[in-house]
Amino acid sequence: MLLRIVAIIFPVFAIIAAGYFYARRKQPDMSFANQLNMDIFVPALVFAALANKSFDLSAYWPLAMGAVVVVLGSGLLAWPVARLMKVDTNTLVPPMMFSNTGNMGIPLLVLAFGEAALPAAVMIFLAENLLHYALGTWMLDHHAKWWNLWRVPVILASLAGLAVSVVGVVVWPPLLMAIKMLGDVCIPLLLFSLGVRLAASSAQDWRLGITGAILCPLSGMAMAVVIAHVLDLPTDQRGMLLVMGALPPAVLNYIFAEKYRQEPAKVASIVVIGNVASLAFIPLALFWALP
Repeated sequence: MLLRIVAIIFPVFAIIAAGYFYARRKQPDMSFANQLNMDIFVPALVFAALANKSFDLSAYWPLAMGAVVVVLGSGLLAWPVARLMKVDTNTLVPPMMFSNTGNMGIPLLVLAFGEAALPAAVMIFLAENLLHYALGTWMLDHHAKWWNLWRVPVILASLAGLAVSVVGVVVWPPLLMAIKMLGDVCIPLLLFSLGVRLAASSAQDWRLGITGAILCPLSGMAMAVVIAHVLDLPTDQRGMLLVMGALPPAVLNYIFAEKYRQEPAKVASIVVIGNVASLAFIPLALFWALP
């Protein structure tokens, strides 16, 4: 089991490390690559997964609901901790809610549960990402315009993919293959970009960062165990939800904090230390989740 877990997590952290050490040496500007990822490669991955003829929407709705409960429940568990520590709730709570389901979650779930897990991984990513752009934005700015959500390429690709799946349209196989090939670019690029981002961040508030690094996976896994039992999810989906719960805070939390001036230095420390701590929590979740 130990060798199996190492085989799963090694490619993920090896690519992150490659991005980190490359950034320490070259300090690359990843803004254009990140823009390509969010505008083209990730939407292509999402559309290809949802539009594939083997995708069964009804099989993944309970999993998506479970992911939503994990996100919201983690926030509820984090709120009293923030109050107890006398920390602004909008600084601590969002990173505890919105985890790294994109950069780390999708590659990790595919490596752990096989290529057949990609649609489930995409559904988890969509549920969390939709909440982050909608609820997460509102938490930081109550005047944010929700209709801007429909301008996000990954949301448009999700709606298009779900529409194709529901209607039963068969996408021309060569076209679907081309879209899938574009989507295949995003996974290693997401991980490499995460490494570059971590190299540029600094942990200025260790106490808050360590608290977040422990609270995020523990609250996520606790909520995952409870809701998986309530929804009576299949064994593999229970495992996926548990791994999702163990993921560290998303780098997007730092970007949002910077944009809305919500103590970005503190949020950066939570993200950085949380991603380092994931080296311990993710193997633990995999040990528990894998059959």
